Amino acid sequence: MTDSVFTEKIILENLIYNFDFAKKIIPFLKKEYFHGKIDRVIFSEISSFYEKYSASPTKDAINIQLNKRKDLNENEFKTTIDYLDAFGVDENVNQNWLRDETEEFCKDKAVYNAIMESINIIDGKSNEKTEGSIPTILSDALSVCFDTNIGHDYIEDSESRFEFYNKTEKKIPFDLEFFNDITGGGIPSKTLNVVMAGTGVGKSMWLCHHAAHCLSKNYNVLYITCEMAEERIAERIDANLLDTDISDLKLMSKSNYDKKIENLKETVKGKLIIKEYPTATATANHFRSLLEELKLKKSFVPDIIFIDYLNICASARLKGGNIGSYFLVKSIAEELRGLAVEHDVPIFTATQVNRSGFSNSDMGLEDTSESFGLPQTADFMFALISTEELEELKQILVKQLKNRYNDAAVNKKFILSLDRSKMKFSDVDSSQQTLINSGQMKSEIDDKFSKVSSGVDDWKF
Repeated sequence: MTDSVFTEKIILENLIYNFDFAKKIIPFLKKEYFHGKIDRVIFSEISSFYEKYSASPTKDAINIQLNKRKDLNENEFKTTIDYLDAFGVDENVNQNWLRDETEEFCKDKAVYNAIMESINIIDGKSNEKTEGSIPTILSDALSVCFDTNIGHDYIEDSESRFEFYNKTEKKIPFDLEFFNDITGGGIPSKTLNVVMAGTGVGKSMWLCHHAAHCLSKNYNVLYITCEMAEERIAERIDANLLDTDISDLKLMSKSNYDKKIENLKETVKGKLIIKEYPTATATANHFRSLLEELKLKKSFVPDIIFIDYLNICASARLKGGNIGSYFLVKSIAEELRGLAVEHDVPIFTATQVNRSGFSNSDMGLEDTSESFGLPQTADFMFALISTEELEELKQILVKQLKNRYNDAAVNKKFILSLDRSKMKFSDVDSSQQTLINSGQMKSEIDDKFSKVSSGVDDWKF
């Protein structure tokens, strides 16, 4: 008896005799994981009985059901009965070992079946799926795992809840005072965070700035770009970390550049991986597969993920061009947040302002491009707003749109200094922040920065 066949027998035996095992494992098992027809038949009967009665069947109950089947000939029926009669179970078997072995069995079978299905697709033997579905098939197989967490028991888990209240939450801080203030010290894991702006305002630059900061603080950073080339993103981060005008990078000598990089290596202990995907092709499943590859090949596990940007990703659940943009963008946002929860990391992404935002002197959630479903899903969301006057001052206006970490009404708007040549944001003098958050907003801010009456052309979106 091969190891696989032996494992299948142990699993089937415990599905009958070990109800605690059965109720945890049956939701993750599939008939196609089992090698032979006999094993598949027995599993089908166990699974059907469990679904109907929420209990494990006895061997007698399975025998009765086998008698009713029309897909077994006389020899197959006898072989199945004999195989079933030989079932027994070791009551001393370690339950953790049994669970781990079953999970490994499911993973191996899922991957094997996915590979065989992919081969059939390539050979043209599938009438339903195309080669474009292969990455999703393989990523789904690689993501097979047992999630036995059934939730928080309010009464029974009160002690762990108290510990949660009194422990310091792991957060990744900003290098910007006001962002730390409004988030309570930084961004926690398992969250989706979104910067909203129009074309050319600075959403990609903000993502690059924060990615550079995280790297400088020794975090592992994954930057996924669906718009610009990997080299362009790296160029922006070079300008930021090397404190060099982006236009001067091409003029820099090789020896000078190498020296700056060596100096950076001495102080930076984290890693930055930049990965490019073609626009509108990559889904959360592609990112999930990438994370597995990086862990496997480079022993790289990110502390934070940047995705540039959400609107030009694709959905793993919704395919084709007939899906309404509301549902598509909402689906992408939900999938990215799910990825953040699954891998215990914060995700930062960006979104485009909608057309009405082009003519607005201010922005709100209603200006989110294509989908109000995005702010519904995001944990933290803010807008970057620029005018000609702000550009002259090398400043940009930040407006909070949604904040699950703190009161969004506090410091709802504030100003940052902006150095586009070095791809950097920085804090400004506190007096200017007082101006932004005071009742003088209409009279002083509009006069000094906005001048909305000059028209749409004054706004950079």
